[in-house]
Amino acid sequence: MNFTHLDAERRPTMVDVGDKIPTKRTAVAEARVRFPAAVAAALRDSALRSAKGPVFDTAIVAGVMAAKRTHDLIPFCHPLGLENCHIAIDLEGDTAVIRCTTSVHHKTGVEMEALTGASIAALTIYDMCKALSHDIVIGEVRLISKDGGKSGHVHA
Repeated sequence: MNFTHLDAERRPTMVDVGDKIPTKRTAVAEARVRFPAAVAAALRDSALRSAKGPVFDTAIVAGVMAAKRTHDLIPFCHPLGLENCHIAIDLEGDTAVIRCTTSVHHKTGVEMEALTGASIAALTIYDMCKALSHDIVIGEVRLISKDGGKSGHVHA
């Protein structure tokens, strides 16, 4: 197995994308936030607001901001000028399902940006609801799909 972020001496390094051709790249990532039943009911009853404000709306803004700053958070990510970042959050039973879709025309993919956006949206939901319970579980952060580049379409 070959790790792309290791050089010949097996030291960490940024991948050189200088010779790659820019293509349209998209990625979709998902995260799930599971609430105790009482917290999910309280969110529904209060029109998805906590004492801190509109939970899902705030999480969407935080997730987009984080996706745009992924290169500041993850050491070997290239800085990308995202062309689109869309976050959708649905409350399905006792679980908030977060989907983050990112796209760019560039030499490298946007999977990490999509994963970062979904993850930070999930953390924001936790932060805004923790006064109701600390039994909130963030989980199942995963890449759903990616398009573009050498590998073409990948559906996880």
